[in-house]
Amino acid sequence: MPDTRINELVRMWINGWIVSRGSSDPIDEPWGWTIDVGQAKHVARHVLPEPCEADVRKIVAATSAPGTWLKVFAEEEVVLPWVGPGWRNDVAGFLMTCPLAAARPEVPAGYTLTHWTRGGVSRVLVRTPEGHFAARGQIAHAGSYAVVDQVETAVEHRRKGLGGLVMRTLQSIAYETGARTGLLVGTPEGQALYDSLGWITHAPMTSLWYEPSDSAA
Repeated sequence: MPDTRINELVRMWINGWIVSRGSSDPIDEPWGWTIDVGQAKHVARHVLPEPCEADVRKIVAATSAPGTWLKVFAEEEVVLPWVGPGWRNDVAGFLMTCPLAAARPEVPAGYTLTHWTRGGVSRVLVRTPEGHFAARGQIAHAGSYAVVDQVETAVEHRRKGLGGLVMRTLQSIAYETGARTGLLVGTPEGQALYDSLGWITHAPMTSLWYEPSDSAA
């Protein structure tokens, strides 16, 4: 059964994502939202929470700028036939939520954890005693919602509980600032971690960007 709250959840995710990335406010479109990101390889993105083929094809036909992204909340096998040459398929995503709670996660032996908040974004950094990078993540505050973003663990430090440490710390920080629901779009790899931490999957997301062959050359 489809989740009737997808449109609302995607809008809340956007509210936090634009704070996390420092992008423009979203522009309302008949099919969703457009966001100016302002990076060379990520100029803008179109977000479609409840896509239909006609809308996607219309956006694709009107796109000529490399670095334009599509975030379409539907399965890849549904969306990919709607786009043509020049559109590259990124890693699939999953829209997920979790009720937030206060926690004091234990830092595994051999690591240190620091965190700070600036501009509505809280960041967590895990390092070795020598100061080497081990893991990180950030969470953007958007009222009663908070959006987790850019969670990463260095390859040599995976399977040591650092991803869970980062997530629990971020969730606790957000809870203490008044947020009660966490939101994220996770990769298939991250989904397993988030599942184990009590996150619920609501919808798949297909991620595409425009890079015509002449631009790639």
